[in-house]
Amino acid sequence: MSDTRSLKEVLAAADRTKLVDDVVRLIDEEVSRKGGVTGLALKGGYAVVKKLKGGRMIHLAANNLLDDFTDAIDKIYEKFLGEGGTGGFTAFLARHEGEATQALLGITDARAKNSDHGVLRKTYEKLRPQAEKHVKEALPGVGRLVTRYM
Repeated sequence: MSDTRSLKEVLAAADRTKLVDDVVRLIDEEVSRKGGVTGLALKGGYAVVKKLKGGRMIHLAANNLLDDFTDAIDKIYEKFLGEGGTGGFTAFLARHEGEATQALLGITDARAKNSDHGVLRKTYEKLRPQAEKHVKEALPGVGRLVTRYM
């Protein structure tokens, strides 16, 4: 791999609107894949949040969290580059899923705790116990999204 830019630099060079749309699409796909009772709860909570801010809440949240998420995953991305960037970032991310999951959840935990949006905070608190599992399941999609912009 010849590109040695940080993940922040890679994603900063992308069209921000397209990148945020891709992030929202990934979230939509991940939520729609969920089944069972937990899936119903997740889909219900997501539907509530999605209606906020005139239906733009997920886009706004993705845009607002993107830089923090990028910073959180950048350490793993740098390890990937340090090891030669071979084998694909998606596979590398899978091998570091615990670290990636905790880094991403650390961002959302802090944001939810400090949110002035009562509905958002309560919805997050209800869904948080299952969040680690869901984030791990979403990591392949995150890896593919990052790879698209590399």
